[in-house]
Amino acid sequence: MNTLTLAWTYLWSRPLGAALNLLLLSLGLASITFLLLVSHQLNKAFERDLQGIDVVVGAKGSPMQLILSGVFHIDAPPGNVPLKAVQALAKNPMLAEIIPISLGDSFQGFRIVGTTHDYITHYQATLAQGQLWTQPMQVVLGATVARKLGLALGHTFVGSHGLGEGGHAHGDSRYVVVGILAPNASVLDRLILTDTASIWKVHEDHTAVDAEDREIMADEREVTMALVRYKTPLAALSFPRYVNTSTEMQAAAPALEITRLLSMLGLGTDVLRAFAGVLLLTAGLSVFIALWSAVRERRGDLALLRMLGAPALKVATLLLLEALWLGALAAVLGVLVGQGMAAALGWLLQLDNSLLLGGMVWPMELLWVPGLAMGVSLIAALLPALGAYRVSVLELLQGN
Repeated sequence: MNTLTLAWTYLWSRPLGAALNLLLLSLGLASITFLLLVSHQLNKAFERDLQGIDVVVGAKGSPMQLILSGVFHIDAPPGNVPLKAVQALAKNPMLAEIIPISLGDSFQGFRIVGTTHDYITHYQATLAQGQLWTQPMQVVLGATVARKLGLALGHTFVGSHGLGEGGHAHGDSRYVVVGILAPNASVLDRLILTDTASIWKVHEDHTAVDAEDREIMADEREVTMALVRYKTPLAALSFPRYVNTSTEMQAAAPALEITRLLSMLGLGTDVLRAFAGVLLLTAGLSVFIALWSAVRERRGDLALLRMLGAPALKVATLLLLEALWLGALAAVLGVLVGQGMAAALGWLLQLDNSLLLGGMVWPMELLWVPGLAMGVSLIAALLPALGAYRVSVLELLQGN
């Protein structure tokens, strides 16, 4: 029997103790895996959905709320702004692109977003089926929307007021599906896109009394916000200040607000990280105690090995390999459980059509997990291995 096989046999000679140590170590590693995966996927989601958006202009209120509602579509917007004000901003020479966003309605929990074709171009999305809208009341579905709702080209539906399920249905205004986007892992996957005029038409048809009333409404049209891309980085120094001080709107910088959001979430991740650290420390102590006891219990076996010619180094290596077996098993289980936890979180969040998390991803940071498992196991085994190495054959025999 070689040393590796003998170490495996020794590990499971006390199955309950080995299982407990494996459980403790695996839970700590699973917690760390979960934190690494969620952090990686959140950073990717923020980076993906914020690409090319330098500032968001909308109604005064919470800047973070403006970013979460306008870019990630996971919050309610603070209000609307006049269309004329946004059109005036579009003439600013500091801006390279301005994309209007109109919110307010949804269908079975998925948001209906009034915008322009530039919004789709901005995220480099492509059509899987059909075409883009050419007139009001035509919609293009994100890939997730089409899959979950089972909608296809030519299907019609009625939107409901509000950004969640259960709102009042606009029964006289039916949307028709003319296109479905290919999956591109951006916020577009979970949106229903249409022309901005569709949003106005739905609400004006519902509330207008006569032609004069329609004319007044047309003059007072609003959008929810605008996504802005600068023509030059220098615009970041003056444009937000201009909007915040010279207009009735506010300009919120996504990079700044997301940094604030992540710092707010940092306390929760610190608590989880500390919890994982306590589990790993407990597991390390448990492994140390188990191996230290094993050295005392196996004195007869160790004496026999030494008498058969096994050098002291091989006896010490036997204990180290036992710990490494435990670390390897815990690393595999910890990564799998952590992946399962991240996938479960992603599934729960997708119920609210929130940020897209979950799925099996393997970032480079995940390599820390097996390294940490092996490190904890080796450190826990050092003293017991050193004790086995330094004890002479005579002392081992006298102890038996």
